[in-house]
Amino acid sequence: MSSHLFERHAETLRQAVAAIHERGYWSAFPEVPSGKIYGESAKADGARAFESRLESRFELDQPGCEGWLGSETSPYGIPLGISYPSMDLNVLLPAAQQATGSWSRAGVNERTGICLEILSRLNRRSFEMANAVMHTTGQGFAMAFQAGGPHAQDRGLEAIAYAWRLMSHVPDRVSWEKQISKTHVVRLEKTYRIVPRGLSLVIGCSTFPTWNAYPGLFANLVTGNAVVVKPSPTAVLPLAITVETAREVFRECGFDPNVVTLVVDEPKAPVTKQLATRPELSIIDFTGGSDFGTWLEQNARHVQLFTEKSGVNSVILDSVEDLRAMADNLAFSISLYSGQMCTKVQNIFVPCEGIAAGSARIGFEQVAHSLVEAVDRLLEDPSRAADVLGCIQSEKTLARITEARANGGALLRASESVSIEKYPRARVRSPLMLRVRAEDEPLFSREMFGPIIYVIETHGSAHSLALAKRLARERGAITWAVYATRKEVLAEAESAALSAGVPLSCNLTGPVWVNQAAAFSDYHVTGANPAGNATFCDEAFVAPRFRIIQTRRPSRTA
Repeated sequence: MSSHLFERHAETLRQAVAAIHERGYWSAFPEVPSGKIYGESAKADGARAFESRLESRFELDQPGCEGWLGSETSPYGIPLGISYPSMDLNVLLPAAQQATGSWSRAGVNERTGICLEILSRLNRRSFEMANAVMHTTGQGFAMAFQAGGPHAQDRGLEAIAYAWRLMSHVPDRVSWEKQISKTHVVRLEKTYRIVPRGLSLVIGCSTFPTWNAYPGLFANLVTGNAVVVKPSPTAVLPLAITVETAREVFRECGFDPNVVTLVVDEPKAPVTKQLATRPELSIIDFTGGSDFGTWLEQNARHVQLFTEKSGVNSVILDSVEDLRAMADNLAFSISLYSGQMCTKVQNIFVPCEGIAAGSARIGFEQVAHSLVEAVDRLLEDPSRAADVLGCIQSEKTLARITEARANGGALLRASESVSIEKYPRARVRSPLMLRVRAEDEPLFSREMFGPIIYVIETHGSAHSLALAKRLARERGAITWAVYATRKEVLAEAESAALSAGVPLSCNLTGPVWVNQAAAFSDYHVTGANPAGNATFCDEAFVAPRFRIIQTRRPSRTA
């Protein structure tokens, strides 16, 4: 079967390779959860598949199973009750290493075809995945479908395309000749092998388990590395479904399914540190908070480490053509998934004298009031508010909202509970918005993950940019936005962003938001500040995962 998979998916690969070169809009997997695209029964089938997982064991038939564990609870307030195999690492890791052998010997095209088949099957399970993501992360259904399904699949495909393009440029065999003298020519036959680095570990996060894991997962697989997937203990199901799908394809194609394995733990008994320091590992992909990312940098020095950590994202307001259009755009960014995104807007810098809005001058208080009004307007319909806000994934985030309110700052908007009729126990909170001064830097100089927004009074746009740049250099930043009608301010903002290593969005007012990142076009995280050392995706993200080993011998010529 596997010999035909590359041909089956060759056109998708061709388009993906073209897309990463052209950087225009392209997606291989439709993001609209429509029955006309996925099948009229797809939504109901996906819901049933999800429900069949509840209160049951998730069987994977992995070597070294010692028992069963699981602690996931839905932020929407429904019980999940799913248990997963508890693994003996001393059995599982050697089995994964052994599986690397035949997988690494498969050709580049064969591995690529199998990885593309895995993505294709995951796409067919997008409705099931949407339910799994929704009820482990707290995302609204539409967002869970897009981010957990097609958008994540696009990111996986993007990594495959980069890796295939790099590896396919290496020939299998060449005849090499060098004229030594008029009468003597040296002739060698040279062969080149793509050799994987070894066993890899992908550490998942609790809020975007598939979107953040798929780039590393598929970059490792397509380059010949076996992968151990370690989800967050509170968001296991989406990655368990992923591993299940991959193992199914490997079996069908005649490969050891232990090329991909799952390790699960519970918050009360974490194993990630123990796993990350195992000498069998050669690669780690991590997405999550800066504290653990820094621990990995200090304690997992034996591996090639790729990180996406937290950052402090900033908006600089200087001048706008349309105050309401700006406020509405930021209100959606502020509210989307209750600020539980690494690209979330946190700090909004506003000069104390206010900003220009068209031909008028708008004071600081009116700017802040306009932002609050825009959030209220967006969330005034409870149904829409629930869809936009989703649920708070972690109790720690709820506590962080209370902590931020107690720490200080003038209250612009209180964080309030929002009810969902279908899920009366769902933990939904609207954004907390606080007014602070630039001198209150301890309040806003660290990431406050969740629906917590600081509107910061500065001495002018130059001061705003200087503060944002310093925070990005010291604490990291994944995205910035600037609103300015003056060309010189836009130029200064772009210069500051380049210096701080942060992607910049300018004057967004339509249905594109600063916290969006599109596969095949947007580089997510730069690796140029403390928010992370890698990018989704570029050649540097995939190239360190394999090496090229050559063999040469004298030619046998007649």
